[in-house]
Amino acid sequence: MQEFSIAIHGGAGTILKTDLTPEQETAYLRGLDDALKAGYSILEKGGSAVDAVTAAVVSLEDCILFNAGRGSVFTKSGTHEMDASIMDGKTLQAGAVTCVQHVKNPVLLSRTIMENSEHVMLSADGALQFAKEHQLKLENDDYFFSQFRYDQWQLVKNENTAALDHNISSTTFAKATADKEKKFGTVGAVACDASGNLAAATSTGGMTNKNYNRIGDTPIIGSGTYANNQTCAVSCTGHGELFIKAVAAYDVSCLMEYKGCTLQQAMEIVTLDKLVRINGEGGMIGVDAKGNIALVFNSEGMYRGSQKSNGEKLLAIYQ
Repeated sequence: MQEFSIAIHGGAGTILKTDLTPEQETAYLRGLDDALKAGYSILEKGGSAVDAVTAAVVSLEDCILFNAGRGSVFTKSGTHEMDASIMDGKTLQAGAVTCVQHVKNPVLLSRTIMENSEHVMLSADGALQFAKEHQLKLENDDYFFSQFRYDQWQLVKNENTAALDHNISSTTFAKATADKEKKFGTVGAVACDASGNLAAATSTGGMTNKNYNRIGDTPIIGSGTYANNQTCAVSCTGHGELFIKAVAAYDVSCLMEYKGCTLQQAMEIVTLDKLVRINGEGGMIGVDAKGNIALVFNSEGMYRGSQKSNGEKLLAIYQ
């Protein structure tokens, strides 16, 4: 049995120690730790990487602090449109969902699509219909309500622009939020199980005040999520449009496959060079088939955690 490991993230961006009270910091670290435990406990019992990333992301979706599932941001019309994806590095099977409403855990819908359909991505009403047919848990709008996210939306809802959590406070129409948390809200997990199989999963509520069914990188296989046993598993968080243009997650795999880069080297090239050159702010987490972990970001911080079977464990927020 080889070394197994898991890594998670809860978003990246301008996250400074001065932005969070000690109580908020403790709450975020607890949320990360709960997700890490949920995924690691599966690996520890000999479970699969797919099961581990699913459990970790479900935990993060259920935590109201993170912009995914329960704590998703508000759209222009005052609803919640959620995106998610999952990929199995052993089979290269993948499932994704975009612009879905009312589904409690979009990552579970993504996995159901991967395992019970011939498709990779479903969207909006069709995705909701699929969820109902497979008896996934649904919730009404009240379940997804967060006062913090609602207050954020109130500051920007009359503007014709969507706002990433991390820069709402820097826009002219939201100066009142200077003391608010500013981050890219996405959650994700990557894992390597005891058999050397890899998996990645990502979930998000998207951008505050987004319009026109805007879709970011999270549900796009190769941009926000990618897993291949021959190289790595990657989950991204950041300015989705730029991560799509960079095909960020798959680019890490390509650098490992074609240039012989290590996981750390490949993620640094993509995150600290390629994305920076196109003003793509954010980060990513990754794991390779030997259980090596990399957590790389070009922003002020990234909610993150990791645990390996050799006893190494990390929970962190700031740079």
